[in-house]
Amino acid sequence: MDAALPVLVPGDVPGGEQPLLTYLDGTTGERTELTAAELGGWAARSAGLLRDGCGLAPGSRVAVLLPPHWRTAAVLLGAWSVGLTVSFRPRATAGLPVLEPGGDRPYDAVFVTPARLDDWLEEVPAGTHRYLVGTGAQPLVEPPAGWLDWSIEVLRHGDTPPAHHLIHPADPASPDGTSYGALGRIAAEMAGQLDLRAGDRLLVDVAEHEQPLKWLLAPLLTGASVLLVADLDPDRRAALIDAEQITRTL
Repeated sequence: MDAALPVLVPGDVPGGEQPLLTYLDGTTGERTELTAAELGGWAARSAGLLRDGCGLAPGSRVAVLLPPHWRTAAVLLGAWSVGLTVSFRPRATAGLPVLEPGGDRPYDAVFVTPARLDDWLEEVPAGTHRYLVGTGAQPLVEPPAGWLDWSIEVLRHGDTPPAHHLIHPADPASPDGTSYGALGRIAAEMAGQLDLRAGDRLLVDVAEHEQPLKWLLAPLLTGASVLLVADLDPDRRAALIDAEQITRTL
């Protein structure tokens, strides 16, 4: 594969104790910082949940209806690390027909926020295993029947990656036929377009950029760190860039 997808393994990524991914809520002040090892641990837990908890294998299909968030990063990296086919559905697609092949069939696993589950405009796909993923600091209320709280279930699995499985570049990374090899190349091209380099710190306004190619894969491929900001106040943007030592913005 010309550009391999980043698969974080605890302890294998340089950067020491510096945060690799930071999530900041501009309204509540909630802030979560994850080093490479910590994010790798959460990705490993997610991989364990999918592979061992759900019994999924390469080629199994998962639907992800989540915003840019550290928990979303864990879900996506975990799914990709065990070779699953991921249908990422941004909030902007709510109410639109699903055009991907097999999009009308149940998925092997579905991840969604409570807000999108309750949105009358949203058509949350059916799934064999269904998880609610909260994006706030407070725990979720009791999930509705048929749904599980991801933050509880994922902790049933360790932060050591499951047994290694070789992912072939031609394996499908998404239902539209994009392979893992192609996804890696696209992420590398995106990093080039954003002029991302090792050591950069990227500011992402999550309301404007939902696609993980921009806020997750491209930065990880280049060794850049990311600051995800929800409810970004335009009047505080310049001060935030200075305080956080931001070198690139989205």
